[in-house]
Amino acid sequence: MTNTSTILAELRLDGILCLTINRIAQLNALSIATMNELEMLLKQAQEEEQVRAILLTGAGEKAFVAGADIGEFTQLDASESRSFAQRGQRILRQLEAMSVPVLAAINGFALGGGCELALACHLRVASEKASLGLPEVKLGIIPGYGGTQRLTQLVGRGKALELMLTGNPVPAAEALRIGLVNHVVSADQLLPFSLGILQQIVARAPIALAKVIEAVAAAQDGNAEGYNVEARGFESCCHSADFREGVAAFLEKRPAAFDGR
Repeated sequence: MTNTSTILAELRLDGILCLTINRIAQLNALSIATMNELEMLLKQAQEEEQVRAILLTGAGEKAFVAGADIGEFTQLDASESRSFAQRGQRILRQLEAMSVPVLAAINGFALGGGCELALACHLRVASEKASLGLPEVKLGIIPGYGGTQRLTQLVGRGKALELMLTGNPVPAAEALRIGLVNHVVSADQLLPFSLGILQQIVARAPIALAKVIEAVAAAQDGNAEGYNVEARGFESCCHSADFREGVAAFLEKRPAAFDGR
């Protein structure tokens, strides 16, 4: 994995790919170039067997991602603006559909498109200095990268409507209380704590991890198909070498050595 013009990429020896949005002067705002580069890096990560998990964060101390780059879409006409939103939705669906776990380490402001980016990740850990929100109504627009859907799924209809209709961000402690983030830690512990979670996860069976992610995604559709996806995933795991290794390790009282087969 190589760095791009706006994203730093580092594949660690433990298989955790660290992606850092690196536009400090712009508070890491999501430009068109940044979204293109994220799409490219995610495609590479999906095809790279060495990548076992992804940690996504922002450079600097102020912002995870402070929003989309407003200057790039203020002059769009009606059809262009719809395409702009659909493109962002497609890339964040790609992120959400990754077969390896993706964790957002939220080091500061996660507003607008930045909050939508965090919502598309499977897990969210926030610094105590972080704040999250979808303030688009203050600009006369609405979230366009899937925020109306994912926030509602995550925190419930009433709280999601309150956050989006007022446009007011919430501090990290409140985000934790309403289930918007999984954990809140001190700023200096954000990356060590986040890496620690992912290190626990990557020790598990890769096939099982992918099937859990797939089944939970199906649950969001709110119909019985999620149960079918779960059953098919269970079947796939039962026929895997990882399952046989997991059972053997349990019976032999030793750590399992999974290899994704």
